[in-house]
Amino acid sequence: MVLLLGWLYARGQGPAEVPFTRVTRETLVSTLQTNGKVEPIEWAPAHAVVGGPVQQIHVERGQAVRKGQLLVTIGVPDAQAEAGAAQARINAARADIETLNQGGRPSEQAEIESGIVRGKSELAVAQQELATLQRLAGRNAATKAEVEAARQAVQRAEQQIQSLERRRGALVSQPDRSAAQARLQEAQSGAHVAAQRLASGRIQSPTGGILYRLEARPGGYVNPGDLVAEVGRLNQLRVRVYVDEPELGRVAKGMPVRITWDAMPGREWKGFVETLPLQVMPLGTRQVGEVICTIDNPDLTLIPGTNINAEIRSGVAENALTVPKEVLRRQGTETGVFVLDGSKLAWRPVRTGVSSVTRVQITQGVKEGEAVALPVERTLKAGDEVKATF
Repeated sequence: MVLLLGWLYARGQGPAEVPFTRVTRETLVSTLQTNGKVEPIEWAPAHAVVGGPVQQIHVERGQAVRKGQLLVTIGVPDAQAEAGAAQARINAARADIETLNQGGRPSEQAEIESGIVRGKSELAVAQQELATLQRLAGRNAATKAEVEAARQAVQRAEQQIQSLERRRGALVSQPDRSAAQARLQEAQSGAHVAAQRLASGRIQSPTGGILYRLEARPGGYVNPGDLVAEVGRLNQLRVRVYVDEPELGRVAKGMPVRITWDAMPGREWKGFVETLPLQVMPLGTRQVGEVICTIDNPDLTLIPGTNINAEIRSGVAENALTVPKEVLRRQGTETGVFVLDGSKLAWRPVRTGVSSVTRVQITQGVKEGEAVALPVERTLKAGDEVKATF
């Protein structure tokens, strides 16, 4: 009686309803989906040499700059004061040298010249008087004492003139010239040091390219060694793509890469795999290898530092037989599918080829157009009678 009831129940239940799909032929592109980070291929940082307030920012982020172009000016108050004082000393030293080149101070020169003129006038009078007395003495009209006194007057006048000329020559001595030149050189050296300190506050671009990072802010303060800006070539970028360890075997140099960025939906950038990883490292809960890719960025819209989505095209199968990935099943060591044989299931071992995100190539085991079973909640086995739906 129990057996009869079980048979009647089973008969009333009927075959299980199982969804199927067809094996189709198509071009299948095998891709590997992951993420990564953008950085420039060629770049250089600009650091602050001295600390101080940001006086002026001469550029904008995203601007093309040339090597040596002024980016930011940092105030160096002490150096500015030193430069002013040094310039004042330079002006004074040059004035002294000019005075020495002209023969001395004008007031002293005028005094000496006036004395020489007077001395020459007095000399002429003394010489005339001496000549007169000498003629008179020849006629015994003047004494020898008078002639000698006149001669001594001439000598005194000559000595006075000679003294003034020596004084005029002594107004500018070689030691005076040397001292003035030394003062000028010292002042110029101080000005050079101050100029160097001021120049250290003028931060210039270390290379030509795009200013993609600017840390300085108007009115802010920077310390020695602080990063102020980064400049790089952005028409091509390097992308560090993080590939999970089990997938690394699918990646090879030269494979095409497609990059998307959530901040710019609908845009994509293309490139290729340049370098394979030399080690596997932890990244959060993942074990990944860093695959280095080169990406073209002709309009400079993709910027360094962004987190991107990456798709590596690891293979293409033309005219391939494909099925959805979810139809694959494992039985022991075999990978296979359930195909529809009449109204029953048949187990078919298969070999797979390249795969995309959703589909996989079948290189052996099925034919085009065959029906393969999709997943269901119940356990399927070969020989089950089923009701196929498509």
